[in-house]
Amino acid sequence: MRYFFNGKIDKQDDFYSIRIPFNIWEVCKQRDVIQADLVLDNKIIECELLPEEKGNYKIHLTEEDVSHINIEDKHKILLHVTGSLIQMDQNSPYSFENPIRKIDSMDIIIQPEDGLCGQTCVAMLAGVTIAEVISVMDCREWQATMGRVISALNYYGIDHSDIIMYTEGADATLPKCCIMMERMGRYCHYLVHYDGKFYDSNLGIITEYDMSKLLGYLEIKL
Repeated sequence: MRYFFNGKIDKQDDFYSIRIPFNIWEVCKQRDVIQADLVLDNKIIECELLPEEKGNYKIHLTEEDVSHINIEDKHKILLHVTGSLIQMDQNSPYSFENPIRKIDSMDIIIQPEDGLCGQTCVAMLAGVTIAEVISVMDCREWQATMGRVISALNYYGIDHSDIIMYTEGADATLPKCCIMMERMGRYCHYLVHYDGKFYDSNLGIITEYDMSKLLGYLEIKL
């Protein structure tokens, strides 16, 4: 999976790093030092992700890696972490060519209790019950990371971008359909944007959204 965000390069002595704006443990399901590669101003760089605490990581870069750029500026970062998704689609009857349904409408589903927003987003997109999605994802309240959500989309044959766009509260133009992530304390809250409306498993259908709350989004291909 690939992750797009704007990042600033920090320099301490001969050490260069970029803060990653999401929790690696939650999104990528990996720990310790992680091998990755990134595109930084059109240059492909092999790098290491170094842990700080509780799933927060920084990208470690060398002086040679950043020699072609001005480190005082913010830069567009495209980070690629391999093997970050849980595979749950081996026995799926669906595929991107044969999805569970064509997404040409959206019905709201209200989660029965807190902590099921990720499963509810998948249920709304797939047109199935939350209970079925919980069974497919094999996770309950507060366990639906973006990695698990993407794997569930794969199971149901719901095509999506292979890049998660992290906006971190900046203005953004959303695609016609996407899963949105907003930071809520220690967790992410997930909701669906479809055709100009926002389908929130807590609030119902809303027509306006404060983009400053948005952490990022994953486009759903229609």
